[in-house]
Amino acid sequence: MDMSGVDLNLLVSLDALLSELNVTRAAERIHLSQPALSAQLARLRSLFGDPLLIPAESGRGMVATARALALKQELNVLLKGLETLIRRQPGFDPQSAQQTFAIAISDSSAASLPFLEHLARAAGPGILVALRSAESGAFAELLNQGEIDLLVASERSVPPNMKAKLLIKERFVMAQRKGHPRGTAPLDLDAYCGLRHILVSTSGGSFSGFMDEHLQRLGRRREVVLSLQQFTLVPELLAASDYVCTCPSRLAARFADRLDAFELPFEAQGFTLCAAWHPRNHADPANLWLRELFAQAAAHTGPPRYFAATAPAQTSR
Repeated sequence: MDMSGVDLNLLVSLDALLSELNVTRAAERIHLSQPALSAQLARLRSLFGDPLLIPAESGRGMVATARALALKQELNVLLKGLETLIRRQPGFDPQSAQQTFAIAISDSSAASLPFLEHLARAAGPGILVALRSAESGAFAELLNQGEIDLLVASERSVPPNMKAKLLIKERFVMAQRKGHPRGTAPLDLDAYCGLRHILVSTSGGSFSGFMDEHLQRLGRRREVVLSLQQFTLVPELLAASDYVCTCPSRLAARFADRLDAFELPFEAQGFTLCAAWHPRNHADPANLWLRELFAQAAAHTGPPRYFAATAPAQTSR
């Protein structure tokens, strides 16, 4: 359809002319001067190849031609439809919408935020979600190209010039299975270093992480016997072994029926999780709904209310 030669304002003028059958009154109705509307009538006649309005025999007012009368009702419906389209407030109904969302999410985010449970309750059958690893980088390009709708990762991973919202501030705890032979005695540095640890290495295959760097500054080391790339595998492995793992507190809280959690016996830096999106989607109702879903998941996922007794934290001297 080629609309390059059509000025939609001409249709508004034609509607006024067909309603009033008088150039002066039609001009007043749409707040134009009479000469301006007369010029638009000339353009309309050229566009439709028809006089549209001719002088009345009585000399007062004008009479619509047969072509104009045929246009009148359809034109009125068209203009009302355009008005509705322009004035209608956008909305998004997740129960009836047909929408696919692509989300890049870090492993720590997936471990700390039970958003899939919220999604299952809130989304209708037409909502499809594709999760992508957020460890590979290139987030700015993915967001710019529209390949992902939302990034959920640490604050430092959010590309510049993207919109972002803080979801949670997270910290680390040590988790072990219920009934662990260590018991629930206070966790001191000696006890922590004497256990067999699972290490989550997002780069893959590493047996030393930032906790080990901190221990090294204290002149201590721990025994790491298993290296994983996903925190989400940790609960099952802990429940089936005597290993322990330093993991996000909210992950331990989600599996409190199977795991005991302990404050670390030393100061350890936590991390923040953010949701980030491209500015073009800031007012998009579908994207807004998705962001709110993560915000709700964050609000309903607090840190554990109870930790087994801990010893005083040790810090480097």
